[in-house]
Amino acid sequence: DGEVHINELKNGNTEMFWNPTSEVRRQRLKRHIVLFEEQTDFESERLWQHVTSAINKGDQHKATQEKFVLEEEQRNAARERRESGTEWKPLLFQHDAGTNEWRYKYEDLRPWDPLNDIAQFEKDGILQTMERHLSTRMSNHKAACINNQITRHKRSAKECRRRKTSDQPSNHSQNTESSCSTPDSVQELSDDDGKYLGFESLCAQCGKEMNHLREIHSAVLSLQKAQQDIHR
Repeated sequence: DGEVHINELKNGNTEMFWNPTSEVRRQRLKRHIVLFEEQTDFESERLWQHVTSAINKGDQHKATQEKFVLEEEQRNAARERRESGTEWKPLLFQHDAGTNEWRYKYEDLRPWDPLNDIAQFEKDGILQTMERHLSTRMSNHKAACINNQITRHKRSAKECRRRKTSDQPSNHSQNTESSCSTPDSVQELSDDDGKYLGFESLCAQCGKEMNHLREIHSAVLSLQKAQQDIHR
């Protein structure tokens, strides 16, 4: 976040290599870190704290010494594991034999979905994406509501037919059947199943999430229109 210059030793000329202007600073992503006191011993900020401190003080000699001490400790630990036959099992990385590289276990390479993805964050070293999934939740809940109502409707129709068979004379069966019949294709449901089948309205949660989805859809359409205006 500071200016970087290239110094030509032969002629003493200095050239600007990097200049973080105020515009560049404004575009910088906000950095989120775990509090130092909450970090484990092997997290980078804690592990390299003495090297970092020496660099910030401009003491290159001290930084080199601290780096050597740190790396020597790591070599000794690796040697002890080999001698004792202890296998090192990384929590967050796995070895790719094809490329001979270590890869992050929880990497998410799919494109960002602005309509469904809200935020991406890290918890306990695992990268996670907060998603809306309102439509999926709503459709699943709606399907459960409709299935329950279909079951009740079928049970009611079955009881109605049973009463018709036991209570009504055979020559009146056609008339009584018309008052207790079920829809011909009760399994084939559209989005407005409750309306077409005469079921009671969907539960409050379905209605609430339906309204939420409409608001999101309206907001997205507004953003798309603004984007088109900007492009024009």
